[in-house]
Amino acid sequence: MMVQGFRFSAVSAGLRKKAGLDLALILSDQDTTTAAGMFTTNRVKAAPVRLDQERIRTGAARAIIANAGNANACSGREGLDAARRSAELLAATVGVKPEEVLVASTGVIGQVLPVARIENALPELVEGLDPRGAPKAAEAIMTTDSFPKLSRFTGEVGGKPFTILGMAKGAGMIMPDMATMLCFVVTDLRIETLALRSALRAAVQKTFNRITVDGDTSTNDTVLVLANGLAGNGSLGESGELAFRAGLTEVLGELSEMIVRDGEGASKLVHIHLKGAVDEGQAILAAKTVANSPLVKTAFYGQDPNWGRIMAALGRSGVIMQEERVDIWIDDVQIVAAGLGLGVEAEARAAERMHEAVFDVTVDLHMGRAEERVSTCDFTHKYVSINADYRT
Repeated sequence: MMVQGFRFSAVSAGLRKKAGLDLALILSDQDTTTAAGMFTTNRVKAAPVRLDQERIRTGAARAIIANAGNANACSGREGLDAARRSAELLAATVGVKPEEVLVASTGVIGQVLPVARIENALPELVEGLDPRGAPKAAEAIMTTDSFPKLSRFTGEVGGKPFTILGMAKGAGMIMPDMATMLCFVVTDLRIETLALRSALRAAVQKTFNRITVDGDTSTNDTVLVLANGLAGNGSLGESGELAFRAGLTEVLGELSEMIVRDGEGASKLVHIHLKGAVDEGQAILAAKTVANSPLVKTAFYGQDPNWGRIMAALGRSGVIMQEERVDIWIDDVQIVAAGLGLGVEAEARAAERMHEAVFDVTVDLHMGRAEERVSTCDFTHKYVSINADYRT
């Protein structure tokens, strides 16, 4: 997986509890690289998020250095100094300006990033830069993930081919509201900063902001995009921007679905389709309430079409609804009509569908025309085990 003008690297710097790759680098060889980012809306923000929010305002960046094993969150002034120092050390090593370096961290909250370990690892990290190194970089940012997450898109604008490559990490503490999730995207397209920001906002809204694993928004959620312009395209125009938006949305959509599929301990990927709401905001609120309900999610794990839990979640969501209008399906099997269950035979057929690794739940409120989709997963015993033992 390559994008012209970008190189990637990863090493083990001793930052995580278990041995393995834990420090990643993405570097653009072009000094005219534009950048955009979106970040957690959690009011408790990690030091790297605060630093990047300052730097991304320029609309330009050359490098991203990211670590796993330490979130550098709730680490005070010392943590912010550590984030800034790691960027300065990298900048001096690769010959870019410190403000052109963006940083990202993921892992345990409440510990200051050990910059000395990063400094010791930098020579090997920079020496290992490789146009084909994206898979290793994706592996290095994993925490409780069970596999690296990568997605690639190729398209054409004005007769010039372009590529978008994205990587992400995330399996737990997942309900990104942006804008523990990180996503880095690189493209060789030439695109102005304002257009890049707009495209990123639109793509995130329909992808990362439509997934949940456990309803927790991390202190570190970050999405960064770098565009170096080596595709050689001219001004994008409306059609070019639409082509890029479609490609970016496809990449982020694939990555977001991978995150839910890889939810901590998850055995099922479930798409919640909410139809018939009075407006989009109500549709997403209702869908997220169902998707985040622990009772609903444990029923998914048990292959139990317990539609009463879904109804209860809808009722407490605060959306405009009337119980006697609600219809519910599991895949193509209807289990509720006009607010009443359709009996044991329908539930038995629905339970069969729920044995699959992927299935849909469709709810129609019959209150309006708005609809939304949120992807979620089940809650299993393993989710509790993973998070009970996360620090010890």
